[in-house]
Amino acid sequence: MAGLLSGLDQLGLGNLENASIFEQPKKMEAVRKEVVEEKPVNTVKEQDYLFDKTHTCPICDMEFKAKTVKAGKAKLVATDMDLRPKYENIDMIKYDIISCPNCGYSALSRFFKFLTSPQAKLIKFHICQVYKPKDFEPEFYSYEEALERYKLTLANAIVKQAKPSEKAYICLKASWLLRGYLETMNTSDKDYEAKKKEAIEAEDEFAKNALEGFLNARQIEAFPMNGMDEPTVDHIIAALAMRFEQYDIAARLVSSVLNSGAANPRMKDKARELKNELLIKIKAQRDKG
Repeated sequence: MAGLLSGLDQLGLGNLENASIFEQPKKMEAVRKEVVEEKPVNTVKEQDYLFDKTHTCPICDMEFKAKTVKAGKAKLVATDMDLRPKYENIDMIKYDIISCPNCGYSALSRFFKFLTSPQAKLIKFHICQVYKPKDFEPEFYSYEEALERYKLTLANAIVKQAKPSEKAYICLKASWLLRGYLETMNTSDKDYEAKKKEAIEAEDEFAKNALEGFLNARQIEAFPMNGMDEPTVDHIIAALAMRFEQYDIAARLVSSVLNSGAANPRMKDKARELKNELLIKIKAQRDKG
């Protein structure tokens, strides 16, 4: 399986393809993914939900446009156990990256404008000097294009020495993106099985790094974290930990959410769902033993 940042050589950043995200990556066994049925074709066009928003790059000062989802246009229809939001007719996760097509500086939308002077210098040296500019902005982002943007964002975060929570959040959202990709894959595609296998492996790798990063961040950073309060982060960590069979961590943090005075009723309901699933998995593990 190629590294998380594979493909960046096409943007001139081949030297960052094997960069370590965190100093001491942990080894965790990935779980198998269920086969996802192909969804019916929808007549609504994704571009109907989008508009071109103008941004100014804080690195090179270039003004550029990027695809942005119209406020209030997309309807939330469901939330996965790890809090991945699912919207009708569009995957909003594809559009949460702002990427300068001139110099390669990229970040999650909430972080794009916020850079320290030392971070800007690091990005100019390690990203901008080797980045191959793009002069084409598609009508909407394919999953492949969106994934490239997330990889570029992760490379920027590594280079600028971002906080563990920021890198973890990028990895989490990249894993959500790949899940959306899996759900919309065309099963009649001749390369379906190969693409599915690659996407499943990539989703697992991003999720593993998200778990490691959030566990690290929880020890050294203050809340809120990426705009999320402590119960929200704890729930995400618990869901990720359960996914990789770290049931002790999952159980402890689910309990923390359920006993938190800061967690709202909806979050506690979601935590109860997670707890029930966790108990089933723990019982199954014990039965095997």
